[in-house]
Amino acid sequence: MAKNSIKVSANVADTIRPTVAGAKERPGWHALRTIAGRITTPLLPDDYLKLANPLWSARELRGRVVEVRQETPDSATLVVKPGWGFSFDYEPGQYIGIGVLMDGRWRWRSYSLTSVPDKHPIAGQRTIAITVKAMPEGFLSSHLVNGLAPGTVVRLAAPQGNFVMPDPAPASVLFLTAGSGITPVMSMLRTLVRRDQITDIIHVHSAPTEADVLFGSELAQLHDAHPGYRLHLRSTRTEGRLDLSRLAEVVPDWQERQAWACGPEGMLNDAEKVWAAAGIPEHLHQERFAVSRAAVHGVGGTVTFERSGKSVEVDSATPLMDAGEQVGIRMPFGCRMGICQSCVVGLVGGHVRDLRTGVEYEPGNRIQTCVSAASGDCVLDV
Repeated sequence: MAKNSIKVSANVADTIRPTVAGAKERPGWHALRTIAGRITTPLLPDDYLKLANPLWSARELRGRVVEVRQETPDSATLVVKPGWGFSFDYEPGQYIGIGVLMDGRWRWRSYSLTSVPDKHPIAGQRTIAITVKAMPEGFLSSHLVNGLAPGTVVRLAAPQGNFVMPDPAPASVLFLTAGSGITPVMSMLRTLVRRDQITDIIHVHSAPTEADVLFGSELAQLHDAHPGYRLHLRSTRTEGRLDLSRLAEVVPDWQERQAWACGPEGMLNDAEKVWAAAGIPEHLHQERFAVSRAAVHGVGGTVTFERSGKSVEVDSATPLMDAGEQVGIRMPFGCRMGICQSCVVGLVGGHVRDLRTGVEYEPGNRIQTCVSAASGDCVLDV
C-alpha cells in the first residue's frame, strides 16, 4: 500500500481518536456533536444519538449498506451510505477502512473506493462504493461478498492513501492492473469521465478469463465511447502473465507515460525493476494491497491496558488493537494496516513485536497497535 505521511502530535492523548473527517466543512454539525459529547459525559453520547439515527456517532464514522451488487461470481460492489462526519471530497484512488461486526467482534479491512468523489453531493445521493473480491483465505472478504445484507450498519475509517490521480490528469497515462487491482483505477476512470479528461489513456488489464474481469462491460463501453481510452485485456489462463520486460510490444511509448499500477505483488515487483532499469522510477505510481509480515515467533502473553485496568491473554500473532477490542478497549485507529500512524500508543512495560519486520520494542517506545503483538507480557498506556 502506498505510504502515507500523517503525523501524530505528541501532545495528543493516546486514547483520542483522529479528528473526524469533514469537521471543518460542517462546523454546525461538528459543534452539535461536541456539545452532545460534553453534556452526556460520563455516559457515551452514542447511546442517545443512536435513538435518533444509528448512523449518528460522537466518536466514530458509521455507514449503512444500501446495496450489494454482484460483479462477478466471486466479487461484489457494496454501496454504503455514510453517517455523520464523512467527507465525500476524497481523491480518486484512495481507500477506506470498513469494520463489520462478526461473532461479537469488529473485524476490519481496507478497500479501495470505486465511487467518484463529490465536494457537494446531492441529498439522497450521498453514498460511496467499494468493490470486494472474495479470497479463499479471506473470511471477511467472503462474508462481504456473499453474506452481508443490505441495511447492515458498519464502521468506517476516513479515506486515505497517496495512490491518487491528480487534477488535471497528465497528458498521457498508462494504467497497469490485474485482478482486483483494478478497483482504485475504476474510481480514477469514472472521475476522469466526469471531468471530461479522457485524453490519452492506455489500460492494460490482466485476469484469468474474460468472465473474471471486474467492470468488464463498463470498461468495454468506455473503450467504445472514448477514442482517448484504449483497453488491452489479457487472459492469463490462455495467454500467460504479461512479461513487463516486453511491455513495449503492447505500449510502445510506455516510458513517456505516467503509470499507475495495482495488482499482485509479483507484478508490482517486476514493474519496479523495469521502470528503474529505464531510469524513470518517478513515472511509476503503485498501490500494494498486502502488508507483508515477518514469521511469527514466541508465545504471546498477557496484555495489560494500564489506564483501564483491563488485561487479556493473547498469542504472538494477535495485533494489540484486536486484543484491546476483545475486552472492550477502544483505541484510536485509521487504516489498521500500519500505514497512517493513527493507532500509536506508549509501551509502559514488557516487550512487543512488529508483525511486519519482527523488530522488538522495549518500554518507552511508542508502538503501532494494529501491526504489533505481545512478545511476552506487556503493558500499554491505554
